[in-house]
Amino acid sequence: MPSLPILYSFRRCPYAMRARLALAYAGIEKEHREILLRDKPTEMLEASPKGTVPVLVLPNGEVIDESLDIMQWALNQNDPDGWLDDYDQDLIHDNDTWFKKALDRYKYPDRYPNEDCSTSFETALELLEKMETYIQNRPQPTLTDYATMPFIRQFSKVDQNKFDALPYSNVKTWLEKHLNSELFISIMHKHQVWKS
Repeated sequence: MPSLPILYSFRRCPYAMRARLALAYAGIEKEHREILLRDKPTEMLEASPKGTVPVLVLPNGEVIDESLDIMQWALNQNDPDGWLDDYDQDLIHDNDTWFKKALDRYKYPDRYPNEDCSTSFETALELLEKMETYIQNRPQPTLTDYATMPFIRQFSKVDQNKFDALPYSNVKTWLEKHLNSELFISIMHKHQVWKS
C-alpha cells in the first residue's frame, strides 16, 4: 500500500486546481501524478472509471474523485484559517452548475454547434455580480473563494481585455490577489507527465 495519498491531476483543469489548493493549504503531503487527458493512465481509470481529474487515492485504498469532496477531506484534516467557517454553499453550487455551463459555451462555442452560445458571456456575468457582493462582505477568504477562483480565472482569460473592461472591481482585485499568492503559485508548478 502507498504511504502517501496519490493525486491524479492536470495542471490547467480548474477542478484539479481547487483540489491542489486545498491539499497544499492543509499541508497534506501527496504523490502528484500529472496526466494527459488524451492518454489517461490505467491506474487512474481503475481507481475512478469516470476518467476525470482530480482523483485522490488514499493510503487505505479509498478513492475520492470529486474536487469538492477532496477539498472537504483536506480541510477536515487541517483548516488553520477557517475556510470551512461560514462559507457560501449556494455560490459554489452556482459556480459548478450554470456558471460552468456558460463558461464552457463562452470559451468553446464550436463544441456546441446545436446550441445558441451567444448569451453565454452575459449569463456568466450573473455569477460575477454575486461574487462582487460576496467579496465586499467577506474580508476573510473561505472555501467559496478557493472553489470558485479557478473557474473565474478561466473566464477572465478567454478575452482578457473584455474581462478588464468589466465594472466588477472587487472581483478583479480579488482574482489578481489570488493569482499572485504564494499558495496559487505553488500549485501551478509544472510537473512531468507521470508514467506507470
